[in-house]
Amino acid sequence: MSKAAELAALIGSQTALSNRNLIINGAFQVWQRATAATAVGGSDVFNTVDRWSFWENTDGAFTTEQSTDVPSGQGFAYSLKAACTSADTSLAAGQFSLIGHKIEAQNLSQLNYGTSSAKTMTLSFWVKSNKTGTYCFSIEKDDETDYILIKEFSVSSADTWEKKTLTITPDSNIKASAGAITNDNGLGLRLLWALALGTTYNSGSDDGTWTDSTLFGTTNQVNWMDSDSNEFYITGVQLELGETATPFEHEDHGTTLRKCMRYFQLVDNGIGKVTGLNNNVQMLIKAAFDMRASPSMSVTTLRVTDCTTSDYDDATVTVGGGNINLRGGRTSLGMSSTAAVGTVVMLLGTGTNAAPVQLSAEL
Repeated sequence: MSKAAELAALIGSQTALSNRNLIINGAFQVWQRATAATAVGGSDVFNTVDRWSFWENTDGAFTTEQSTDVPSGQGFAYSLKAACTSADTSLAAGQFSLIGHKIEAQNLSQLNYGTSSAKTMTLSFWVKSNKTGTYCFSIEKDDETDYILIKEFSVSSADTWEKKTLTITPDSNIKASAGAITNDNGLGLRLLWALALGTTYNSGSDDGTWTDSTLFGTTNQVNWMDSDSNEFYITGVQLELGETATPFEHEDHGTTLRKCMRYFQLVDNGIGKVTGLNNNVQMLIKAAFDMRASPSMSVTTLRVTDCTTSDYDDATVTVGGGNINLRGGRTSLGMSSTAAVGTVVMLLGTGTNAAPVQLSAEL
C-alpha cells in the first residue's frame, strides 16, 4: 500500500494519526525495575520491563531481560527477551507460562464494546524464537461478562524476526450489553502471549468467537518450556482501531516514561522525622505524577541523611502503616538504627544502602 493510500485509509476510517497505539511501552523503551535477566517467580509478576507482566507455573523456569536484538531497519532499540532456564518437557494439565499486557478500561471507550457499533482492532508485533511452530495469543475483556478471544500465530523460521498481524473482531457477545467495558480506572483488556499451556488452558478454538471460558490457547500451542536453550523475543507491539496494521507509532522516551509512571514509580526523595518508636521514620513520599490509584509501597534498602553531618544506612527496612494516595503521602519506615528522636531526615539517593522507594498501582 502506498503512503497516500495509507493516509486515505486512515482518514476514511477515522483512525487517529497519533496516539493510536493502545499498548503502553510497546517498543520496550522503559525498564524502571531491571534490565538484566530476572527470574519470573509466580503469576502476573512485574519484574523487568514496564507495563509487561509474566506468568510462570510449570516445573521449569524462565527469565526476562532487555535485549538489543531487534528487527533490522524498523527503528527499535530494544526487545523483550524471555529465556527458558530450566526445562519442563511434560506439562501438567494446570501449568502455563505467559507474557502479558493490561490496558486500563477508561482508555478503551472508543471501542464501543457492549453496543452494535463495537469496533474491530488490529494487533501487530515482531517476534523471534529458535522454537518454531504455533503459538497462541488471547485477549480477555474483564468487565461485565468475562470474554476471551484466541488467535493463533506461527513462528515459521527459527531465529528470524517475523512480523505478525492479528485481527480482533467483535462478535455478537461483544456487541451485546454483556460485552461492555466500564469507563473507569480498572482493568479493561488483558493481552496474553502463551509460551506453554497445559490441557486445562489449551483446548480453545481460533474461530473468531469470544467465549466466557478460562482458555488461553489451542492444542496446537507449542511447549516453549521443553528446552533450556529456548529463547523468545518480542518488540513493536501495536494495538489499534481498524482492520489494517499501520506502521508502528514510535514515541519519544519521555512520553512513554510518563505513561508508565501512572502505574509504577521509583522515588528517591522525601522528607521525614525520626519518631523513636522501633526507630521509625515518619516519611512524606511525593509521587512525580498522579498514579492510577493509591499505590502499594515497597523498599528494600534505605539511606537517609540528617542534612548536616550524618547519613544512616539500613539494609532491611520495614514498611509500616500510613496514608498513601495517588499523589503519595505519609508512611512509616522501620530502620534498625537512625538519628536521635526528633531529627529531621531526608531520603538520600546515593550510598551503600540507597534504593528507591517503589510505588506500584499496576492493574
